[in-house]
Amino acid sequence: MNIIEDLNWRYATKRYINKEVPAAQIDTLLESIRLSATSLGLQPFEIYDIRSSELRVKMREAAYNQPQLTEASHVFVFAVWTEVTEAMVDSYLQFVAEVRNREISQLDGFRKSILGFLGGKSAEEIIKWSSNQAYIALGKAMVSAAQMRIDSTPMEGFNRQVMDELLGLRDKKLHASVILTVGYRDTENDPIANAQKVRKPIHQIHRII
Repeated sequence: MNIIEDLNWRYATKRYINKEVPAAQIDTLLESIRLSATSLGLQPFEIYDIRSSELRVKMREAAYNQPQLTEASHVFVFAVWTEVTEAMVDSYLQFVAEVRNREISQLDGFRKSILGFLGGKSAEEIIKWSSNQAYIALGKAMVSAAQMRIDSTPMEGFNRQVMDELLGLRDKKLHASVILTVGYRDTENDPIANAQKVRKPIHQIHRII
């Protein structure tokens, strides 16, 4: 099947059946996130894979009782950076130097660019920037899931402050930005499982200048 068929197949699944996604496919999904493009290559987020049933129940309460949190095979929280320190930048550049077999001094210009771009930003600005990078990876993950015929749901509707507290993110200088649930659609109980996809025609959103 081609990519357009995959994208037509997928939708924001509302209800899931009790069926676990195979570990090998979850590994592929995570690898698609890891390989996603991010600004400056910094990958300013971590993926929390929530396996605890008890924690999922609490998360569902923080997400206005959306059933995906307890029904889906897997629940991933994209926890984004709230700060970027010089130590974090230096650690990243050391990694770049090792992977590409370069002297760290060759990356001085890149270091200045990173610190110049991010150094003066507030915590709110850093969260917005890092969330943008997480959303790029989120999109990549949803496409990868669709190609494997795994259903997915991107979720923004939750209390982020409560989610941060549940996952202990504040002390780690992280913030819950978006959630992705994956599994298999419940066609009997999901009211939109068989509904026609609603999207504007391309001529309404595509502009040539």
